[in-house]
Amino acid sequence: MGEPEFEHDGSLVTVVVDGQPQSAVDLDDPTRLDFEYVQHLAMCVDALTPAGPLRVTHVGGAGLTLARWVQHTRPGSPQIVFEPDAALTDAVRRRLPLPRGHRIRVRGLDGVSGLAGLKDASADVVLVDAYRQGRVPAELGSLEWFAEVARVVGPRGLLLANLADEPGMRYAARVAAGARQALGQAAFVALHEVLKGKRFGNLVLVASRGPLDVWTLRRATASAPLPTGVLAGDQLQWRTAGARPFRAVAGDTASSPDPPHRDAWRRW
Repeated sequence: MGEPEFEHDGSLVTVVVDGQPQSAVDLDDPTRLDFEYVQHLAMCVDALTPAGPLRVTHVGGAGLTLARWVQHTRPGSPQIVFEPDAALTDAVRRRLPLPRGHRIRVRGLDGVSGLAGLKDASADVVLVDAYRQGRVPAELGSLEWFAEVARVVGPRGLLLANLADEPGMRYAARVAAGARQALGQAAFVALHEVLKGKRFGNLVLVASRGPLDVWTLRRATASAPLPTGVLAGDQLQWRTAGARPFRAVAGDTASSPDPPHRDAWRRW
């Protein structure tokens, strides 16, 4: 990866890596979540987890936006962040220092290696927001990966993963098929235009081994500042019919599709 850049707009600092914006951090207000998909991830945490501290494992760190948000909104939450780019982490610590009293531990490991070292049912939430050159790495979409996530979250935990796909959602459909097979329950949260397959954009994959409270999730999206929807149940089954999970053991994996030009990406 190239050297990270830090773009300032008032109190908001955007971390840019390889020409792609990775994080937006407001040190004065950790609840300010500038990227739409980050808002969706946070909304899912609030809608689907009980109040109070949470054990959160992050795959992908960059500016640590969501780790800071969890620390602020759920004080005392023990958090582990797997971020293999040590140079990026060092630059973020210097330019965007973490708050005092935090319980955020950043480890210089990729998601696959990191999760392999965690105990069973050791996380309430596994939150995946990892990109390599603007694409979700292939290893983070396979059935084997989701089986490992299922082990770490246990019977009551939650997986939230930021994906990106183009119209047709063929990549996302295969990822959802793997998550559903490994964990049991799956849904997507995204802007309506993305869910309808009208344009390239981000989708939050929501998955759990226990019942998924889709009603509460729909209620949360109804009050979202941007037109947001939920794709779940029979609708998800219909949209992903025939999709096969990616299988690492068979050498059948793929990264997410190439993103559009950076200027267009940032408008989303």
